[in-house]
Amino acid sequence: MDLLEYAFMQRALIAAAIVGLTAPAIGTYLVQRRQAVMGDGIGHVATTGVGLGFLLNTSPVWMASLVAVVGAVGMEHIRSRGRTSGDIALAMLFYGGLAGGVMIINMAGGSTATLSSYLFGGITTVAPEDVWAAVVLAVLVLGVTVGLRRQLFAISQDEEFARVTGMPVRALNLLMAVTAALTVTVAMRIVGLLLVSAMMVIPVAAAQRVTRGFAATLSLAMLIGVLVSLSGVTATYYLDAPSGAAIVLLAIAVFVVMTAVSAPLARRRAKTARAVTEEVCTRDDVKV
Repeated sequence: MDLLEYAFMQRALIAAAIVGLTAPAIGTYLVQRRQAVMGDGIGHVATTGVGLGFLLNTSPVWMASLVAVVGAVGMEHIRSRGRTSGDIALAMLFYGGLAGGVMIINMAGGSTATLSSYLFGGITTVAPEDVWAAVVLAVLVLGVTVGLRRQLFAISQDEEFARVTGMPVRALNLLMAVTAALTVTVAMRIVGLLLVSAMMVIPVAAAQRVTRGFAATLSLAMLIGVLVSLSGVTATYYLDAPSGAAIVLLAIAVFVVMTAVSAPLARRRAKTARAVTEEVCTRDDVKV
């Protein structure tokens, strides 16, 4: 494949595979907790970190990671308080983060064009240091989402029950928020800060159409994530299209296909369940 002859495409494909693994990994828990929009909010806040990176002449990726973590912890604090005014506070945090990023970029002598590759992604902008940063952050994300999957599933399924059993629910919630923040910064160079939430949600939603257990959903979502990310970057190279948009549209296409496939699967499962029930009832009648 001629695209592998170029160093920037090699970096883009590596970064895309990392995004495909990490975004659905944390997204599976967020969907389970009905916090699908959390990634979108963190992406808005991370924009301020990108702006600060340019202003302070340091790495936008690491600065975005720091600001995203702080923002995610703030979001978790607001969520845990459970007050009605929390929605307003979150909205101000989200849009304040985006506006702050644009303003700081302008102060640093840049423009919205400078910010666009971070907002929407771009394969030509992935530098070697971005790949190394993505690898380090991905190891942390996968270490948490896979290594602590039982604990994270417990608090996602029933937080009160997890608390009764003695789990450190508060610490696990904060850990999940921080992990989501790191995932956003992993994905921003390929998918973009404004579209990263889609990669946290759509592969998971697609996997849920054909799977029944949490572990199967997690595994299939990560597989879908990798496939659409690599396919999207490849399509970007040949079609000269925005990488983030291509990846998200492919993910939506997979969701549509999975939805179409799930209908006959559901009917088959229902038919099998009825057959098993009828067989059990027949045996009970014979015994009587």
